[in-house]
Amino acid sequence: MNITSLLLYCFIVTFTPGPTNIVILSTVNNLGPKKALQYTYGSTIAFGLLLIISAVLNTVLVTVIPKILLIMQVSGSLYMFYLAYQIYKMDTSKSMATQTGTFMSGFLMQFLNPKVVLFTLTVIPSFIMPYYTSISLVAINIAVITIVGFLAFITWVLFGTIFKKILQRYKKAVNVIMALCLVYAAIMIWM
Repeated sequence: MNITSLLLYCFIVTFTPGPTNIVILSTVNNLGPKKALQYTYGSTIAFGLLLIISAVLNTVLVTVIPKILLIMQVSGSLYMFYLAYQIYKMDTSKSMATQTGTFMSGFLMQFLNPKVVLFTLTVIPSFIMPYYTSISLVAINIAVITIVGFLAFITWVLFGTIFKKILQRYKKAVNVIMALCLVYAAIMIWM
């Protein structure tokens, strides 16, 4: 196995902007790092769970992937449009006390996030399963990939925290830009 290729693939996919990273940034901007961390923990647990599901069900999924891919594209795109709308319409003048970035919302989003689902469906069969069949070695690789994902999420929390003053000053513009990024990501699923 080419460990460099695996790590490069993992870092590029997890650290680049995607629905989860954009929502983390928005959560830090609007609710602070504590709420963003709750969301991040949920996202990380779901990310690891998706990797496990991919490893366990790899052979079954290969035979039904066209059906799953279409369902994932439709539901993922619709969810991303919904998130974009929520970020866009966020009232920057009101208190954010009733809006929450929760563990459960972070957890559930991963199952509808096409970037994460596609990644977990490809990384295990492409980089791990051809070289390792032992449960313990597959589990170690899943743990490493999950840690890389967690580091990516934490990077977005830190980025949002460091630049919070700038983001707060231009809150409505930042929300519009983040919403447009999500719309772009949703459209790119179909390209």
